[in-house]
Amino acid sequence: MILQAEDLKDTELANLLRRNGVLITARLQQLGIMTVEMPAGAVVQIAASRHVSNLSSNREIRVLGTGHIEMTTGAYDVRSQTTSSGASYTLDGTGIGIAIVDSGMDTGHILFKNAAGKSRIVYSQDFTGTGLNNDLYGHGTHVTADLAGYASSVDAGYNGIAPNANLINLQVLNSQATGSTSALLNALNWILTNHATYNIRVVNLSLGAPAIQSYKNDPVCLAVRQLVNAGIVVVAAAGNNGKDSNGNKIYGMIHSPGNEPSAITVGASNTYGTDARNDDTVTTFSSRGPTRSYWTDSSGVKHYDNLIKPDLVAPGNKIIQAESDGNYLVTNYPTLDAGITTSTNKKMMYLSGTSMAAPIVAGAAALLLQANPTLTPNMIKAILMYTAQPLAGFNMFEQGTGQLNVEGAVRLAKAIRTDLPASPTLGTALLNTSTPAAQDTIAGYTFNWAQGLLLNYTWAKGSNLITQWQGIYANGVVLGDGIVINSNKTSLSFNTSIMTSSGVVLGDNIMTSAGVVLGDGTIFCSDGVVLGDGVVLGDGVVLGDGVVLGDGVVLGDGVVLGDLYAQSSKVLINGDNTACMKPR
Repeated sequence: MILQAEDLKDTELANLLRRNGVLITARLQQLGIMTVEMPAGAVVQIAASRHVSNLSSNREIRVLGTGHIEMTTGAYDVRSQTTSSGASYTLDGTGIGIAIVDSGMDTGHILFKNAAGKSRIVYSQDFTGTGLNNDLYGHGTHVTADLAGYASSVDAGYNGIAPNANLINLQVLNSQATGSTSALLNALNWILTNHATYNIRVVNLSLGAPAIQSYKNDPVCLAVRQLVNAGIVVVAAAGNNGKDSNGNKIYGMIHSPGNEPSAITVGASNTYGTDARNDDTVTTFSSRGPTRSYWTDSSGVKHYDNLIKPDLVAPGNKIIQAESDGNYLVTNYPTLDAGITTSTNKKMMYLSGTSMAAPIVAGAAALLLQANPTLTPNMIKAILMYTAQPLAGFNMFEQGTGQLNVEGAVRLAKAIRTDLPASPTLGTALLNTSTPAAQDTIAGYTFNWAQGLLLNYTWAKGSNLITQWQGIYANGVVLGDGIVINSNKTSLSFNTSIMTSSGVVLGDNIMTSAGVVLGDGTIFCSDGVVLGDGVVLGDGVVLGDGVVLGDGVVLGDGVVLGDLYAQSSKVLINGDNTACMKPR
């Protein structure tokens, strides 16, 4: 314990400590501080004494190499691991290949080297036609460091989530952060062709375009689906269109490929710069669901996908990470430079967005795969959602199941059997140990796991989701979609008897969280609120497909709800899109 007093030589203080069996281990006379050891039963009496100014715990102090995102996500807490045979290892993404599809990387930045000083960028390719530019824009370098930066010097000072993963640099955005769908598709095709060569298990997409086409037809979504079916985890940013120019919340602005059910779609949380998670919220800019991509039938009627997205949120506000030299962002907005150093290839900068949140989740996926290489993409997605921390006051369209919890996710991943058969039957025992406690303490704050998953238009809850094999965890099956495809390419309707075991409860409402578990809190949208085109509510008022009627939506005189745009005094639901790919 740390004891502060105005007079360390006070005889009454000395007598108080002696009577209570307190051992003084050090006196820091100039500071008015003593370090002491005392019985637990004496703490209250000594803290209340008028001779003691303050009594606090002797907290652990850690090296500066650990950064905020490593601490607040719990990644730091899982670094030291042991195998089943007792061997020690560091959980840092070693051996896992991660493809970052972005504006390139500053290949000389110190954060991309390993402990031996060797670059971890194992492959680079330009798909823009402009030539590899070493990230003249500055986005891809920051994204990569969020995911896998290694703080090898005091100047750098900030680890990413998987700081020893191998990096595959695929440039699809130019020096102005613009790109094309064809460039992105070429990069995804390259990954599908070469993933085995570089052991690419994770892909990060901190970019996108407004989701116009249904995921069933969108070529980027279809390409993402192929990658996931091949056993590759794909993480996508939700987008930064959570509010309009007046600060009003907007719903329905998830961008492509974040609208793809097989992707892990990530929104942004605000940690307010503290490691403790009790004050965390969803950022105002983070795009909200439901997905508003659509297809049009032969009669010209639009059918919106309306899936619950994002899947979860992660820190994405004022994140400090690697700055590429001379980049466009800092050149035009000098205040983005974090001022940590002026040394070439060691600079750091601030950025905010779901672009920063997505790679934090991608790094977490890499840790899960290092801890348990047998996990399928759907199992990783389920683990991340099940162990997330629900943030109080935010609904499922805003936070998914909650905020990323790396410590809990790794603990659950290690508990899952590595000897599962190739095609487990529904209900097969999933764990190699007892059911993990569904609770974590990170940076001194204790919280419950969400203990549930989002599935297409609803959510599922129950401990059987992690104790028994579910059909929705298999490759070739879509976890968040109403239609699943088995290994024989046979279409199966989603129903509990085929895809989920007994003991799994499906919800029928979109909830506003009370911060305890998934499905608690108040109802945000009640059952049956997604109405098809042409449904008439009252004289002359037509509600388009996907218009949400629930808590916080007020219908009044003069409010017109149409196919693409629904507005009220409290909630905006926007389906109007334009075609432009940009970083998130």
